[in-house]
Amino acid sequence: MTSDKGIFIKNIYYMLSYAYKELQKDSYKKLKTEDFDNFHDLIASILIKSVSLQLKKGLNRKYIEKNEDLYTLRGKVNIRDSIKKQVYKSKKISCKYDEFSENNILNQVLKTTLYKLILCNELKEEKKYEIKKIMMYFSEVDLVEISNINWNSFQYHRNNATYRLLINICYLVLKSMILTTEKGKERLASYLDDQQMHRLYEKFILEYYKKHFPELRPKSKQIFWDTEDVIDFLPNMQSDIMLSYEDKKLIIDAKYYKESMQSHHDSNKLRSSHLYQIFAYVKNEDKHHTGLVSGMLLYAKTEEEILPNYEYNIGGNIISAKTLDLNKPFEMIKRQLESIILNWLGEDFIRKIN
Repeated sequence: MTSDKGIFIKNIYYMLSYAYKELQKDSYKKLKTEDFDNFHDLIASILIKSVSLQLKKGLNRKYIEKNEDLYTLRGKVNIRDSIKKQVYKSKKISCKYDEFSENNILNQVLKTTLYKLILCNELKEEKKYEIKKIMMYFSEVDLVEISNINWNSFQYHRNNATYRLLINICYLVLKSMILTTEKGKERLASYLDDQQMHRLYEKFILEYYKKHFPELRPKSKQIFWDTEDVIDFLPNMQSDIMLSYEDKKLIIDAKYYKESMQSHHDSNKLRSSHLYQIFAYVKNEDKHHTGLVSGMLLYAKTEEEILPNYEYNIGGNIISAKTLDLNKPFEMIKRQLESIILNWLGEDFIRKIN
């Protein structure tokens, strides 16, 4: 989806930095100036920097329940196991106790991800060397089977909040980018898969507007059906991005597809399902038919010859389909996002906030 791989890879870093605000901190400034030859080096560099910072703070420790047969009592006696195993014959006691350990699932995911990166043929040797040095600090931590990781089970609190970014990056690596070859070698896919890029693209746009246009109260908002009937069997409507200013609203649906248009009788058309979706969002949000709610399909640019750049007044509401070019330098991407606001609210709003 890009003709300039270097620019695109750099833009993925900026998108990640908006999606995960930790990457905007001073400690990551060097990454902004680094030129990445490929996507593998980018993701490895982020993980190396993040884990290195975590090591300075110390690896997360948790109490882990252990059951062992010991010569001396520790914790509680597990009477059931003691009888079942007949450990008294060896003068041992089955004990159940809690150990404050680094060998917990958070650190196991980190170590497993680092290990997989070392096996990646595409990764630069200098990156592998850095990872191997980091791995020395995980000697007491076990590897974990990727299929056994329950990504939805992780809970973050004050003591482990810094792991949120780390685990998210590990998720990108282990779920989307690591493939196993026939010989058992590990390799990284060239980019995030479309599903992951779609989520990143959507979150980036929302967080960009949150940071640069807080006056518009950007949020991902649920839209309720404009009906008094029972809605138990109606699907939920969750907008990607909703911007609000005074009595106006703009609903943006972010779309990341290899093909943004659909072919119909040898002509290109907007995807009907996308248009119906944004139309439903707008009409149900504009319950009083004011025409003050607008909708936009915002596609990431593909290499198609014809790209969405249309605007229609449908039933009194403005519905548009626009394209955001991720192959341009990031400053130009910012200008594209700002032009959306300019076209929606006009120059008076821009002057007012400046």
